[in-house]
Amino acid sequence: MYNSDLPHRAELPSTAQLVRSTALAAASAVVLLLTVVLPAEYGVDPTGIGRLLGLTEMGEIKTRLAREAAADAAAARGGKAAAPDPASAPIAAGQASIPPARPASDPAAPAQAGPAWRDEMSFTLAPGQGTEIKLRMSEGDKAAFAWTVQGGVVNYDTHGDAPGRSISYVKGRAVAADEGVLVAAFSGNHGWFWRNRGQAEVTVVLRTGGTYQDIKRVK
Repeated sequence: MYNSDLPHRAELPSTAQLVRSTALAAASAVVLLLTVVLPAEYGVDPTGIGRLLGLTEMGEIKTRLAREAAADAAAARGGKAAAPDPASAPIAAGQASIPPARPASDPAAPAQAGPAWRDEMSFTLAPGQGTEIKLRMSEGDKAAFAWTVQGGVVNYDTHGDAPGRSISYVKGRAVAADEGVLVAAFSGNHGWFWRNRGQAEVTVVLRTGGTYQDIKRVK
């Protein structure tokens, strides 16, 4: 009834061959999980290979976008939360706030020179667009910063990363400006990720000074 020939017993794989093939497949899956899937999808890079291939930064951006989307959805369900009072907001670990200036009308207010800015960058974000700027710093380095948004507000995340390490110093939603001193918790890249969740184009101006090797726009 059937013309196909049945395989001979000698042509069938042995139990040892099946076990070896299964083990090789499992090992390959684990390697792909550690070097590709975890860095690219979740920003987790236990081997450091994902950072070299540029996959870890992609995963970190995906994770931040997911957190932002969840926060926006929660805000939409529960109504817009009141903006926190900057004066009463807690200071995040690794970031020191700059004390507010005394009123100009106060005759006892001493004249204070502002920070000596080393770099200034300006960039435009369309609705839904995000970008990231990083400072390359050694552990304990301190970088003063001040950024402002022209034309609206942004969501942001001040964070740091290095092979096998990451930290989020502080984050905010619908913020028009921020300033302070960023203290590197470890040697690596430290900086900011901004996203424009508004309906109009905005321009962000960032000024930095202090101790760091260089500054670059990652995305």
